[in-house]
Amino acid sequence: MGLLTVDALFTVALAVAVFLLLVDLMHRRQRWGARYPPGPVALPGLGNLLQLDLHNIPYSFYKLRCRFGDVFSLQVAGNPSVVFNGLASVREVLVNHSEDTADRPPVPINELVGFGPRSQGVVMAPYGPAWREQRRFSVSTLRNFGLGKKSLEQWVTEEAACLCAAFATQDGCPFSPNTLLNKAVCNVIASLIYARRFEYDDPLLSRLLDLQAESLMEGLELIPQVLNAFPVLLRIPGVAGRVFPAQKAFLALMDELVTEHRATLDLSQPPRDLTDAFLFEVDKAKGNPESSFNDANLRLVVGDLFTAGMVTTSTTLAWALLLMILHPDVQRRVQEEIDEVIGQERRPEMADQARMPFTNAVIHEVQRFADIAPRTFPHMTSRDTEVQGFLIPKGTTLFINLSSVLKDETLWEKPLHFYPGHFLDNEGRFVKREAFMPFSAGPRTCLGEPLARMELFLFFTCLLQRFSFSVPEGQPRPSERGVMSFLVSPSPYQLCAVAH
Repeated sequence: MGLLTVDALFTVALAVAVFLLLVDLMHRRQRWGARYPPGPVALPGLGNLLQLDLHNIPYSFYKLRCRFGDVFSLQVAGNPSVVFNGLASVREVLVNHSEDTADRPPVPINELVGFGPRSQGVVMAPYGPAWREQRRFSVSTLRNFGLGKKSLEQWVTEEAACLCAAFATQDGCPFSPNTLLNKAVCNVIASLIYARRFEYDDPLLSRLLDLQAESLMEGLELIPQVLNAFPVLLRIPGVAGRVFPAQKAFLALMDELVTEHRATLDLSQPPRDLTDAFLFEVDKAKGNPESSFNDANLRLVVGDLFTAGMVTTSTTLAWALLLMILHPDVQRRVQEEIDEVIGQERRPEMADQARMPFTNAVIHEVQRFADIAPRTFPHMTSRDTEVQGFLIPKGTTLFINLSSVLKDETLWEKPLHFYPGHFLDNEGRFVKREAFMPFSAGPRTCLGEPLARMELFLFFTCLLQRFSFSVPEGQPRPSERGVMSFLVSPSPYQLCAVAH
């Protein structure tokens, strides 16, 4: 009886192994083409997962690039993928072939938080009519509510003044600036989306930021990765309900804020903010099942814009202050330029930026050095596409390694060091660099880029106009090495802010 059991188990195991091998060979058939990018040998079922450090993907890409070149292939579980490195291949795939590479691969687990055929948000939506509709709406509505105009600039400078007041309450004592930076940047995007500002001690603001941080980390956990690779597991009773609790709670909070808007919505009056504008479009789209303006999509679009409009900017500002306390000579030069161009009597304005080349160079170098988003959200080919001489089949997942451009040794004088001279010519004038693409490129470029640029300049100059920042006495020098999570954040640090 025991022998039969062992034989039966062996037969089942062998059958499973053969099945996995056949599935793997089926997915890898594209590799047999002579023009498919080279890559490491994949294991049945797992693909190349064991050859990737999931806690440091950029370094894994760097090592594979050294072996296989700027364009190489991977097998991620059962999904054929291609990684693009270096300015030439990245620009070719994102810009020259933008129509063929702007799609998104399907993410089965996203259905757990409300993604559906006509409700995909604006970040992860497939490249098609619904995405175009929401992208146009988001860009035009943000512009209508002040993006690139004096009105929004005044909101940002007012918020910067509130942030400086909060810094001043620390009385020069050591503190971590991250929470205050998060709250200030959150208020800017909240003014656009909800036409409201939160006081820094508002419990709702703290809950909003806590849930947002937790939801971002949930996507990096092992269980969602496994469920996404093997979506059949989602059919197991009870599994779906245990995934993404913070994301669900965050979207529920978005729903509460939308409900408040509905209660006071007046369709006969101009919209007060982006949420109102979306609700106006929902009303117009009644009876049109093809429209992406629906209640289910509202929460996803608002959630996308809220997260995208806050996290990257606040993280970059945290890096900026860290680099100022680590490079006091740079901080002094920025403050000298502020005194010369703006002085101490008035608040900074965007018009000042053109006359402040060194400050502008510092902000750009913070973004390049910090490299907070080393790779973009995955793209996918919508048809067979030739890039750099390689043939990429339709349906292939594409990973764009932005870090390989921002830290390219052939393009930057000191790629691994903080060096504002990267953006200055010999006469000290600011120079644009083609390899500067922290916001990505092509149709999927960050739609909040203009807002982020405004916030970075105004918050940064306001803070350095009011304070000198330093490493707290008796504390060790903080590290310039980032911490990899959803974004690359600076290692935890404290600073002292002494008012001028």
